[in-house]
Amino acid sequence: MILADTLAFAGSTLDRAADLRSDPQKMASLLADGGQVLPIWRGKPLIQGGAEPGWVPAGHPVLVHGRPPLFLGLDEGIARFAQDISDWSPAVGSEALESGFFDGSTQFHPSLPDTHAFLELRGVMNQLSPSAAEMVATAKAVLQWHISHRYCAVCGAQSVAINAGWQRVCGTCAAQHFPRSDPVVIMLIQRGNKLLLGRSAGWPDGMYSCLAGFVEPGETLEAAVRREVLEETSITVGDVRFVASQPWPFPASLMMGFIGEATSEDITIDPKELDAAIWVTREDMMEVMAGQHPTIRPARKGAIAYHLIAQWLAGRLE
Repeated sequence: MILADTLAFAGSTLDRAADLRSDPQKMASLLADGGQVLPIWRGKPLIQGGAEPGWVPAGHPVLVHGRPPLFLGLDEGIARFAQDISDWSPAVGSEALESGFFDGSTQFHPSLPDTHAFLELRGVMNQLSPSAAEMVATAKAVLQWHISHRYCAVCGAQSVAINAGWQRVCGTCAAQHFPRSDPVVIMLIQRGNKLLLGRSAGWPDGMYSCLAGFVEPGETLEAAVRREVLEETSITVGDVRFVASQPWPFPASLMMGFIGEATSEDITIDPKELDAAIWVTREDMMEVMAGQHPTIRPARKGAIAYHLIAQWLAGRLE
């Protein structure tokens, strides 16, 4: 059993207070009367001291370029909101966004102390408390949805945000749109004393993980596990069992973790999907997770892949 609080973004302690979202006056009152706002710049949340969300009050100068606030919920009586401030441009000389798998650059806002910075969420997710991680993940995913779904999918007209950021409506055809989470299966595939790992092109050297893929329409989760593994590696899978799930806001997925029993062993990768795939023995995997393997890096702590592997090594997924 994987406990939710060992997985990043899976704390689920926030009172989302969905019944309040449709009351604009209540939202305005909560925001003005002690509400706290998390600024997010181009997908990067404001982090204080490297370990906490950088909450600011409504009307703070950092929010000058902010788009309409998103109501996250009530956190021990405090109303929490988030605002996208991607229209702000850092001063000349600030580090620019870095391309690739991980953006390690840091951005500082002139209205905030140097203890506050916009950081890549992957780099701080394990320092955040479970409740804070849930709020940051929710904010990042929903605000990104607003950016990528500004136009109605029915008629193409520009839509507007309503219900405190939890819905968009088209003023032309009245179509209603809601934030989405993309279902993804991620699976630890075992065969005897070995497990199957793969890597995508563009990943850092030595980075391998459990195979994963999007669930297709009309498909069960178990069927998605078998199809993805077969498509990517030609490995056939028999028994499949659910283990745990994890929100993954990159940009907005729900990762559903499984363990599967391989019924074949010969690997033939699909080069459009994977750069490489390998079988790794339990003994070698112990070295990987200890950071002592010469060529394979351990999965990122907090990610469901790390915990699937850790539970498998501990014999808890038998």
